[in-house]
Amino acid sequence: MNETAMSEATMLASLRDTRLPAEAAGGVLAEYAAVVGMAALAAVCVVFVLRLLSIRRVATRTGFAVDTQPDMSGWSDDRRRVALLHQLRKRDPKRYSELAGDLYRPGGGPDLASLKDEVARRV
Repeated sequence: MNETAMSEATMLASLRDTRLPAEAAGGVLAEYAAVVGMAALAAVCVVFVLRLLSIRRVATRTGFAVDTQPDMSGWSDDRRRVALLHQLRKRDPKRYSELAGDLYRPGGGPDLASLKDEVARRV
């Protein structure tokens, strides 16, 4: 350290003359590693934002809430049966699992009226 006092003008002039080295420590390899690291960080940020947007979109795309009955007047019987089975699966998974064994048999599964009654009882 220099023990002599510097004038203010000399100190400001020395600050202006400060230059970073043209070559980074570590060379070109260090520069490439920094670029790859920043690109990876940017990719993670983009994926995070897209994930948030897609989750919100899926949540608003549901046709009806669990507690409400959709208007099924114009639907076919098969579509009504599927919608009611989805509601039953959300409200009473145990009863749904009891009915699930017969669903894929020809003519199997509950009829529409009994399925409506079961879903209405579990509201």
